[in-house]
Amino acid sequence: MSENTATAATPEAGDATATPQTDAVTTDAAATTDAATQGAGDAATPATGVSKAMIADIEEAMKDVVDPELGINVVDLGLVYGVHVDDENVATLDMTLTSAACPLTDVIEDQARQALTTGPGGGLVNDIRINWVWLPPWGPDKITDEGRDQLRSLGFNV
Repeated sequence: MSENTATAATPEAGDATATPQTDAVTTDAAATTDAATQGAGDAATPATGVSKAMIADIEEAMKDVVDPELGINVVDLGLVYGVHVDDENVATLDMTLTSAACPLTDVIEDQARQALTTGPGGGLVNDIRINWVWLPPWGPDKITDEGRDQLRSLGFNV
């Protein structure tokens, strides 16, 4: 695999005007994405010869990214709104936070980059970009059943 030369461009942490890309594959935070329907076309090798990561694999890898305050992964918290992989195998993640004032965006970005770009063979994707979005606003209704179970085990009443 060639060395990664792309750079990630993300809006500033306080940028409340960021909006998700219209061509992003969206996920329902309350349900597990069906790999057969969403990932089937994403493993194709485009004309550039770069193999694209599957959406389901990216979502599974993002379960290694843990909200530093709650200790629950960002997928089960419902913070990942959508994933898109371009022809250069760069993933753009539409994500939100439980609060727009969260000071830990850098920690989450670093964890996401680690989860998706490192590992055997160089990782799932060549690079990532996080598009921080605030609409629709995050709410407890976006937490998956597994996330609710994890929060209950920590003493939260959800």
